[in-house]
Amino acid sequence: MNNFPDTRRIAAHQWVAGVLGNNCTIRSLAGDASFRRYFRISHQGEPFVLMDAPPGKEDVEPFLNVRRWLETVGVRVPHLIAEDICHGFLLLEDFGDVTWAVHLRDNPDPSCLLEDAIRQLGLLQSHVPDFDLTVFDEIRMRNECDLYLDWYLPYVAAYKPSADERRSFHNALAPMLADIAALPRVPVHLDYHSRNLMLPEGGLPLGVIDFQDAVMGPVTYDLASLLYDCYQDYSEAMRRMWSLRYFELLPHKSGSFFTDSAAWHRVLRLTALQRHIKAIGIFSRLAYRDGKHQFLDEIPLARKHLREEMQALGAAGHEHPLLLKEPAA
Repeated sequence: MNNFPDTRRIAAHQWVAGVLGNNCTIRSLAGDASFRRYFRISHQGEPFVLMDAPPGKEDVEPFLNVRRWLETVGVRVPHLIAEDICHGFLLLEDFGDVTWAVHLRDNPDPSCLLEDAIRQLGLLQSHVPDFDLTVFDEIRMRNECDLYLDWYLPYVAAYKPSADERRSFHNALAPMLADIAALPRVPVHLDYHSRNLMLPEGGLPLGVIDFQDAVMGPVTYDLASLLYDCYQDYSEAMRRMWSLRYFELLPHKSGSFFTDSAAWHRVLRLTALQRHIKAIGIFSRLAYRDGKHQFLDEIPLARKHLREEMQALGAAGHEHPLLLKEPAA
């Protein structure tokens, strides 16, 4: 049990023993971009996952609310075994270790995964929950872009933008963010990508995790996260094929907003651009604020995607000079 800091370790040990009985083994699993941590529990040969969400830093209520809603609409989320909301412990079904990304190492064709991911995304988007979701609006998008200014530029690129440069940065992005904010709003997972889509031991359907930050946001957002994944580099031809397939499946209320599939795909890439600006800032903050320096390794691919999106959208470098700042040597 030495994976826990002392006070959390003792509380977790007592709680898990009370739920499952003695003779449990615990080992660390990969953390995420938050204060939450995950541990694998083994009891009599059966695996479980323990979420450790320290009260005061993390709230398990959003996770529980979103999990219940997604399970109801048919999205494959982990079953809830037991909960201790007061102490921030949840015992969950274990989807195993095979993420989408791990599966692709030996099975490079993602077609069957994409088909199932898109099917489940359709379920998610077409069922509004019975509780309020935070709205992902233009103000939030602008604040997310500040992460690039506040963390990537000074800490990774060794460049501190002036007040005028910050103002020009936001002015240049404003029309793009306005276009995204004007899109039809649907329920959004917010991190629907290869590290949060698991391939359980029994195979498809995919197991969906890390959904607690769900919002009401742009209809393009989750598909942009999936096809223009910060951690994957698919061909543009493949992305366009699946983008068109999803567009053809959109309910009339959402699909009629777009003049054609080309207009849909343009704003999908626009959404991906905003997400990559945010991701580069978050990776930098995780490294330099939280000491998770492994996230620096994710920046090069995110920057490659960002440059490709700028080119595809006709976003000239002289209008967005800060987006072209290279990491310092």
